[in-house]
Amino acid sequence: MSVLAIDAGTTGVTALVVTAEGTIAARGYQEFGQHFPRPGWVEHAPEEIWQATLEATRAALRQYDATGGPALRGIGITNQRETVLLWDRETLGSPRRAIVWQDRRTAGVCNRLREEGHEPRVAELTGLRLDPYFSATKLRWLAEEEPNTWALVESGRYAVGTVDSYLVARMTRGTWHVTDVSNASRTLLFDLETGDWSDELCSLFGVPRDALPDVVPSWGPVATSDPRSFAGLELPIAGIAGDQQSALFGQTCFDEGDTKCTYGTGSFILTNTGSTVVRSDAGLLSTAAWRSPSGETTYALEGAIFVTGAAVQWLRDGLQIIGSAAETEAIAGTVPDSHGVVFVPALTGMGAPDWDPHARGLIAGITRGTTRAHLVRATLEAIAFEVRDVVETMPALTSLAVDGGASANNLLCQLQADQLGVPVERPEIVDTTALGAAFLAGLGTGVWESTEELRQTWHLDRRFEPQGDRAAADAAHTRWREAVERAKGWG
Repeated sequence: MSVLAIDAGTTGVTALVVTAEGTIAARGYQEFGQHFPRPGWVEHAPEEIWQATLEATRAALRQYDATGGPALRGIGITNQRETVLLWDRETLGSPRRAIVWQDRRTAGVCNRLREEGHEPRVAELTGLRLDPYFSATKLRWLAEEEPNTWALVESGRYAVGTVDSYLVARMTRGTWHVTDVSNASRTLLFDLETGDWSDELCSLFGVPRDALPDVVPSWGPVATSDPRSFAGLELPIAGIAGDQQSALFGQTCFDEGDTKCTYGTGSFILTNTGSTVVRSDAGLLSTAAWRSPSGETTYALEGAIFVTGAAVQWLRDGLQIIGSAAETEAIAGTVPDSHGVVFVPALTGMGAPDWDPHARGLIAGITRGTTRAHLVRATLEAIAFEVRDVVETMPALTSLAVDGGASANNLLCQLQADQLGVPVERPEIVDTTALGAAFLAGLGTGVWESTEELRQTWHLDRRFEPQGDRAAADAAHTRWREAVERAKGWG
């Protein structure tokens, strides 16, 4: 028995076929375009996301078919969160590009709502804060700036949703309009305590509730793919979760206190808080992790860092000083330290714990002796510093489970252990975001009977113990914090 997992990330779509043993039997990947119409704006073309999904799926299926593996049992979807899309309910075409989670255009909307005194109530209901990161501010902006498009949302012609909702609509020829609790809880429109859309919040942001998807459990059959639309597959869509909650599930962090860090475009640290909504006064977000078919919701505390892997991508595509992300370990390893260079990668503002949409990237400490190796190492150090900033606001850790593409970088994992002062544990499979979607779909279709069964599939690849002088690590972090303060408010 195997399941298909679709991981629709920020820069590309990964499709995995995962076996009942928790191994990856086949893989496909396809990047899609990033659009930056103005400074601080980030958009994706919905059709490009869909075509990338089809291409990645077809590549994985070709590879899997060649192995002669058993028939697939179901589909799991995980996705970049907070990104919002509009689409025609009949044609499934989109009237405009999606506004991406990284997009900062709604800072003014957030400031206005904050000045009107709405933030305490919004935080009380949602566990979030007024920040351009979240979906509802983007929808409010659309209503104000593109009224002709928004009129078709209000008339019921256009549906509103996150990437998971859009993919389900495309996979099912528009039959289903659904999302799960983890994605819904990232919109600023969802009441964490009642577990449903909030009429009060929909009114505040001007979003018609009828335009929003139905909230369904995170696992169990909720829709069926149409073979004419989705690569010839007629399968139950039986797992849905936002990417970070999916990674928490894929790391088998099922117990209260279990914590993971995913290094992706950004980095996201989540700790399982069980059946309790835990509030933070230190810049962390309260969020829904997943909901069982019986209706039981598990919650999490999250520290969201906007730019980590994207900083490495910028070194590659923007500065063009590296050829690939994989080179960074070797290049950074040619120097013992960053030679005093500090890079604050606030390329789209700052998330937790500083939360400054006006912060901008900063490189400090450059001298005539600075080389590209120093800047590459400073980039890896920045990732470790950013994660430390978040972890220090959480309950004390005894270890940190890591995953995501950059976790394959041994130097980064060692820098992280040195900064945190606790071991960093990397599993054999670091695609835990997609793995979580597979686990959810497998639970929903009987491939696995329990979370305890899923635990047996997790295997340690390597454990990184803290090394070096703790005082030196602390001094480097102090210098980093000084640079962060200088980056704030720049935009």
